[in-house]
Order: sequence, then structure tokens, then C-alpha cells
Amino acid sequence: MAQSLTDEEMLILKTGAFGAVFLVSNADPGVLAMFRESFAASGAIADASGLVKAALSSGPLPRLPRDSQSQVESVVLPALRQAITILTEKAPEDVAIYRSVVLAAADRTARAHNGISTAEAQVIERIAAALGDPAA
Repeated sequence: MAQSLTDEEMLILKTGAFGAVFLVSNADPGVLAMFRESFAASGAIADASGLVKAALSSGPLPRLPRDSQSQVESVVLPALRQAITILTEKAPEDVAIYRSVVLAAADRTARAHNGISTAEAQVIERIAAALGDPAA
């Protein structure tokens, strides 16, 4: 049975998930693309269930660095790894849900505007690796 998450743990899950979307969106930036990508990602996040949905849909939004892609990655990729560790310990049945939601959001973000670019595909690979995705 899943244990409840602290506010800090929920923020880590959100930082990883929303940060992954931000990384993909910034990999191939554009103003029109940003709107399409945000809408596409929100659909994937809305599809979450259980503890993952509760964590991603409540509380404040995470604060991410905005200076460079590498700075964002230095926050987001560790948050994704921490999120998997937290869920493995407290709600192992939700690990696959979290991975699936984050990867779906990243994929939908990349596909939302002119398909997946090389830069977006590379970011998605790093996200999948941070999540410990066996397909990565």
C-alpha cells in the first residue's frame, strides 16, 4: 500500500515531470511551438492516476532555472532520479505510472510542433535514462 508523500517529495515529483516538459520544449524553442507543446503536455499529465496524479496536480509549481539548458538539466534530471527513488520506497506500484506520464508528456511536447527534432530526441533519451527506463 502506498504511503503518503511529504510536500517536499511531491515537489520533487513535480520538478521532474514539469521540468522534463520544459527541457523538451526548450530543446527546439519557438513561441508558437511553446503554446502547442504546453497544451500537449498538460494532456499527458492529466492522464496520471493515483499518487502520481495527486502529486502533479496539487501544490505550487516548481521553480526551474532559466539561464541555460544545462542548468535546467542539472536540476531536472536529478529530480527525476529522486522521484523514482521516492516512489520505489513509498509507492512502488506508482513507479511505472510516473515513468509513463513523464515520458508521454515529453513525447507529446516534442510531437506538438513539426515532429520530434534531433535535439528533442536527445533530451528525451536523457530523461528516459534518468527515469531508469529499460528502453533507454
